[in-house]
Amino acid sequence: MGRVRRTVAGAIRSVEPPARVVDWAIAVCVAVEVASGLYSFTRGAPSGAWVFWLHSSVGLTLVALVGFKLWRVRRRVATAAAWDRFTPVSVLQAVVALAALATGVFWVLGGNVPVFAWTTLNLHVGLGVLLVPLVLWHLRGRYHSPREVDPDRRSALRVGALLVAGTVAWRATETADRVLGGASRRFTGSKPTGDLYDTETEGGGFPVTSWVADDPDPVDRGAWTLSVRRLVGEELDLGYDDLAGDVGGGDAPTAELEATLDCTSGWYTVQRWGGVRVGDLLDAAGADERARYVRFTSVTGYRWSLPIDEARDALLATHVRGSRLSHGHGGPARLVAPGRRGFQWVKWVESVEVRERGDPMQWLVTLVSGFD
Repeated sequence: MGRVRRTVAGAIRSVEPPARVVDWAIAVCVAVEVASGLYSFTRGAPSGAWVFWLHSSVGLTLVALVGFKLWRVRRRVATAAAWDRFTPVSVLQAVVALAALATGVFWVLGGNVPVFAWTTLNLHVGLGVLLVPLVLWHLRGRYHSPREVDPDRRSALRVGALLVAGTVAWRATETADRVLGGASRRFTGSKPTGDLYDTETEGGGFPVTSWVADDPDPVDRGAWTLSVRRLVGEELDLGYDDLAGDVGGGDAPTAELEATLDCTSGWYTVQRWGGVRVGDLLDAAGADERARYVRFTSVTGYRWSLPIDEARDALLATHVRGSRLSHGHGGPARLVAPGRRGFQWVKWVESVEVRERGDPMQWLVTLVSGFD
């Protein structure tokens, strides 16, 4: 047994970067994972696939780095006399890091064990966000200046080899996912709705989800109006019948669009949406030549902006699969923005504003909308 232990220890030492290189590499990887994970929420078009590739490759590299770290401190953690006030948080950080990595890999391999309303992907994201303050606290107690790190050629090669190994491992998990029947997973990691939830049949047969606290009472279609304001030649106030009739009356929407709704909860659905093209609304209102953005605002105060050229090709949907949108799906009208993630498809839209500038405050509003 002793010989086996010495053999394992020797093998680890032969590939392990220096201790402080490992520590800083872990810190950098966690920063990259948090940044790329949050940024990936905004990428719904295939052109953004690189963000998910980066996130997956660095995440699997982090597995090896955390393994080196745990092997190095195993005796210190096992000896109660060696503990100080930072040790409990450091141990918690290790547990959270391993749980975040495990849930991420489990999701990629096709697994999902819902915890209350959270999918495994939600849990992975939550653990990743929790890891940030724990890492900062750990650095406070165990900080070593980067100047004390000696990134020699051998260390750089070892860290680089780990990154290559992480990329190879990620490709292997992609292959394993296909073998296990998960080939329908999108590049975002989202899976078809049937893999995750019982679907509702009203209004399209896909999950009803709300962002943060957005949960308004049902909107009365008869009293609801949509306003088009700001940089326009003529402000518009449209009732439901105006909008459902494609800004010209009629019994049904004449504009249709097939688009993929990709929710950050980890599911996606491809639906046929009906309503009015935003470009037609802008033309009817006479959008000013200075306009650069279009902001869509919900009855809850939630809002999101799109560049005007992208907004013109979007849809304000009143129907899905030929049926009126249910309240849970955003009726009377919701934004359908192909290539955007689900939280950017504003529900219960009551205002369209044509603007010269974007709206940086929309990021804050996404966290507080719906709260009284």
